[in-house]
Amino acid sequence: MKRKSDVLIIGAGVAGLYFALNLDSKLDITIITKESLGKCNSYLAQGGISTERDYNDRELYIEDTLRAGEYKNDLNAVKILIEESQPNINKLIELGVPFDRAGKELDYTREGAHSTFRIVHCKDETGKCVTETLIENIKKRKNINILEDVNVADLIVQQGKCIGAVGVRQGDKEVIQVSSKYTVLACGGIGGLFKSSTNERSITGLALAMASRHNIELKDVNYIQFHPTVLYGESTEKKFLLSESLRGEGGKLLDINNKSFVDELLPRNVVTAAIKQQEKKTKTPYVYLDIRTMEGEFIKERFPGIYNGCLERGIDVTKEKIPVTPAQHYFMGGIKVDTESKTSIKNLFACGEASCTGVHGANRLASNSLLESLVFSKRGANYINKDMQDFSWFAHVPEVCVGYEDLVKTIEENEELAIKTLKTYREDIEDELVSNR
Repeated sequence: MKRKSDVLIIGAGVAGLYFALNLDSKLDITIITKESLGKCNSYLAQGGISTERDYNDRELYIEDTLRAGEYKNDLNAVKILIEESQPNINKLIELGVPFDRAGKELDYTREGAHSTFRIVHCKDETGKCVTETLIENIKKRKNINILEDVNVADLIVQQGKCIGAVGVRQGDKEVIQVSSKYTVLACGGIGGLFKSSTNERSITGLALAMASRHNIELKDVNYIQFHPTVLYGESTEKKFLLSESLRGEGGKLLDINNKSFVDELLPRNVVTAAIKQQEKKTKTPYVYLDIRTMEGEFIKERFPGIYNGCLERGIDVTKEKIPVTPAQHYFMGGIKVDTESKTSIKNLFACGEASCTGVHGANRLASNSLLESLVFSKRGANYINKDMQDFSWFAHVPEVCVGYEDLVKTIEENEELAIKTLKTYREDIEDELVSNR
């Protein structure tokens, strides 16, 4: 199958979907997703989306983000993130996202390293609600075409310019080539490369691999976040996350002797380190998260996904402590982009976890990930909407003559290349990667 589009978006999480919805409706858009529409990391996000409450919150929010990131953040990008947060939340509301409310006002929660309550949410299924709402809006747009179950093998780059991508639909052994004026990488992070991660197992560092192959500039590859609290278990499937909001609402971390050992609302990297130290000290592969101080009905109403998810796994969180341990969660690094999501290759954009805007620094502040996806996807889309470059070359884009088997081989090599790139920056994580199972 061969097709041409004005814009090709690789990835159908919040970043890719929101990018598409902010593009001019006159543009022909193709979205490629590795699995079925809706199966993405964004869908798994529980906690919420951070936002500036009002102008008086701005400097405090900036400082919270910088402090969590160990002041390794890009200050200009952080300011943009926060200054443009509220307009993007309002846009989601216009699109139909049913954020929780306290009366007529939005209900805000608090998570680790936030100085105040500034996180909007849809119970404990914010990512699910946002993703489903964006998909509903995407389906109304006649200019947007969705290609599901397509595994992208590589970008098509000629003379320093990205002109599309090629991949396969493995179910019917079909080669897919999409030529495009602009290409957007919104294909997520690296969680599937780790033995223990909260991510979908299909998220295997595609952007990282293709960037390495084409010498696209990377940034902050050494910054990898581990979430402090996932449900303890031996399975290598994606780990069941226990949102930081549980601690924001009063949940306590306890050692196996029921003693507190850390301030629950410190930044994620600090809490993770404290848990790992405690596990080593007690020679136990978990600690406890205790949320029984909350009313049972409140837990069921505010955290239905977590309550039911734990119940399915044999734990009634209204009556029992929850065994938890850290797991890989988020990639702060990625393809280096500017504030319009442009990469070092002409006509190639990146957004979401595939990109690195610099907003997170060495450690992401809780609930800033979906916000980053919104703010910088919209900025990238706005840039494309206004771009007036000459596209006379697009009429003469050549076909790529690569066979199905060769593309499958490239796909297999992508995971190896992503792991090799990671280990170049972080030799210390080798034992945690799938290549060392």
